[in-house]
Amino acid sequence: MYVSETLQERSQVSAALKWDLSAIFESERAFEETLEQLGGKAKEFKDQYAGRLTEAGIILESIQGYESIQSLTSRVYDYAFLPTSVDITDAESQKRVQRVSNELAKLGAILSFYESELMEAEEATLDAVVALDARYEPFIREVKKGKAHKLPAVVEEALANLSPVLDSHAELFEQIRSADADFGTFEANGKQHDLSFVGYEEGYMYSEDGEIRRQSYDQFNQVLGQYQHTAATNYYNHVMKEKTLATMRGYDSVIDYLLDSQDVDRAMYDRQIDLIMSDFAPVMRKYITHVKEEQGLDKMTYADLKLDLDPDYTETLTIDESREVIAQAVEVLGDDYVDIMMRAYDENWIDFARNKGKRSGAFCSTPADTHPYIMLSYSGLLSDAYTLIHELGHAGHFHYVYQEQVLTAGRPSLYLIEAPSTFNELLLSDYLRKDADSPRKERSIIAKMISKTYFHNFVTHLLEADFQRKVYERIDAGQGFDANVLNELKRETLEAFWGDAVEIEPGAELTWMRQVHYFYGLYPYTYSAGLTIATQAFLKLKAGELEAENWLDFLKLGGRQLPKDAAKVAGVDVGSDQALKDTIAYLDESVDRMIELTTQI
Repeated sequence: MYVSETLQERSQVSAALKWDLSAIFESERAFEETLEQLGGKAKEFKDQYAGRLTEAGIILESIQGYESIQSLTSRVYDYAFLPTSVDITDAESQKRVQRVSNELAKLGAILSFYESELMEAEEATLDAVVALDARYEPFIREVKKGKAHKLPAVVEEALANLSPVLDSHAELFEQIRSADADFGTFEANGKQHDLSFVGYEEGYMYSEDGEIRRQSYDQFNQVLGQYQHTAATNYYNHVMKEKTLATMRGYDSVIDYLLDSQDVDRAMYDRQIDLIMSDFAPVMRKYITHVKEEQGLDKMTYADLKLDLDPDYTETLTIDESREVIAQAVEVLGDDYVDIMMRAYDENWIDFARNKGKRSGAFCSTPADTHPYIMLSYSGLLSDAYTLIHELGHAGHFHYVYQEQVLTAGRPSLYLIEAPSTFNELLLSDYLRKDADSPRKERSIIAKMISKTYFHNFVTHLLEADFQRKVYERIDAGQGFDANVLNELKRETLEAFWGDAVEIEPGAELTWMRQVHYFYGLYPYTYSAGLTIATQAFLKLKAGELEAENWLDFLKLGGRQLPKDAAKVAGVDVGSDQALKDTIAYLDESVDRMIELTTQI
């Protein structure tokens, strides 16, 4: 359904399709004034509390002051960063991000004393803080946990000062793929087609035209390959930074270091990857083989993986139509939740535009003390509505969190972060399925649920996780890597999952170059973890075993509870493999139902 298009410059895009950042700062002047004031506020904070964090009352007072600075920091950062995500070619925005990063690094260095001194406080004193105000228990819990891994204050300050350099690898990666790489054009069906990173990732790879799919794939990977050694070196530097920090803080494994920040043990992490690789792979092979047969393909190649089961039946949704559909899909969660979704449209929380320089993918950013912001490139396909309702799930989640929790208790574990978003995708599929008035339509909806929700979260990101684990295991074993090794590891993962069902042709091994998640710690596996929680909660809601209010209670928790305990609020036990096995069984049944419906068409 994708049609080649010439993208507009950002300046040509209608304001109705852009987000409005004035909710963060009403003007550039207000932003600049706040940025200028931050350093002074940090120094005042240090002068007031350094050497005094020995009494519960003073510590409690200090946390509240610390939160006010963190709130301003959050807003300053997002106000600078968000414009670069919608136009990476904007030189002025890039300069502003660099300036803000440098200022926030100085701020971090000034404030580095804080947690260091808190970790020196007596356990009884820290417990007394919680007794005074239980809302701060998550923050105190993290302070206690950090005691075993803290570094001397002077080292923490040095690391804070170095943060713009140490944390630069994700941005370098974005510059390679979004700014430096020129994907040119490709020829298909006797015509030249413009190609870009976004154009391939969000368009051409879904095309029902086999020549367009394969020619764009070849050109896309040919250009990616030109940058593989630079990208691999950048990734190596990032991973070695993490390994060095892990060693400095007393961790034997970089994996354990990264999991500790999520309050997740190694067994939970490994189980999520291993069980999907072993038990879900056959389900997806069955699904993709059915797509191949229905499309009359001689073979299913890696370039064909995102082909729709029934491209001629692909539904489209305008932005206005998506509003109505999403409102009805989430109606089961109550009027208040629907209202949050609608505010996102009415108050310009969302950047819908497709323009030159816009980053691929989608995200939801959550600056403190204001509303969330969502970025995507909306082309009018039903799949875009899935992306949008996913990001709105994040928005609804943090709207509640910021309402219910103090700032230092607001951030849930990464293990939970994708549950609210993927739950919304399941609500959308369920709503569409109820409206299905023919076997073909029901089949299309099931296929969309699998190809969008589960393919994205249980396959694409899970395969990233399997690959990522192999990389970290090499680093823990004292081995390095280059582009050739990364290509080999990625191909290994792809072949293990897809088996004989898919031909992994040249270029597939470069898939590691297409995702920024590798620079955010052990993030990729959390998509499947979140979707496991979402699936089980969704099925319980449909069966009447879970109330909508229970799910909303889960959303409001933020970081108040550890992942295992938080999941129980949503009626899900993640302490064993049962939830994941039940989820895979549900998907197996869904694929079988899809195949059965084919016989009725």
